[in-house]
Amino acid sequence: MKQKIDFSTWNRKEHFEFFCTFEEPFFGITTPIDMTIAYEKAKAMQIPFFVYYLHKTIAAVNQVENFRYRIEGNDVMLYDEIDASSTIMREDKTFGFSFMKFHSDIHEFAKIVQTEIERIQITPGLFTREFPENIIHFSAIPWVNFTGLTHSRSYTLPDSCPKVSFGKLITENGKKSMSLAVMAHHGLVDGYHMGLFVEALQTELNK
Repeated sequence: MKQKIDFSTWNRKEHFEFFCTFEEPFFGITTPIDMTIAYEKAKAMQIPFFVYYLHKTIAAVNQVENFRYRIEGNDVMLYDEIDASSTIMREDKTFGFSFMKFHSDIHEFAKIVQTEIERIQITPGLFTREFPENIIHFSAIPWVNFTGLTHSRSYTLPDSCPKVSFGKLITENGKKSMSLAVMAHHGLVDGYHMGLFVEALQTELNK
């Protein structure tokens, strides 16, 4: 479900109109995330770690209203729930874009993810299906402990989906951490909302 934002009462109207004139309206942050508790919880629950932090990421996204805004034509829509499209690597080292429907029960979500991973493995190409607007673009780069990240983008292609990426799992002094990079359309999201998301994510990971 979604609802159309009324520009006449929306306090972001000027911000939205301003940043929509930019060739590149997206901005991003990179920050380390504490994964110490999350890693142990995933092991205890026998949930793949990737599934665990993907689930918590979507849960955190859904807690921040601005991350649920999407630009559709000349309108801004607020979705009730956001799902994910994650890159999934195949055996030949190519990847395909997946679609993973969010489920509040992490065990049910794990089944959804596993089914989708299996589908991508036998489905050629990059775009393996049609995708809705109410998604985040998600990726993991487990080979690199990055301190910054950029994304390939077409400035002529309409896009307002936030992009979330995680790096390599690092262990130092008994603590585990991963770099997190988040990009979002500045007409919809500000630094304050980035902060809300990061805070919600850390809380979800530590639950």
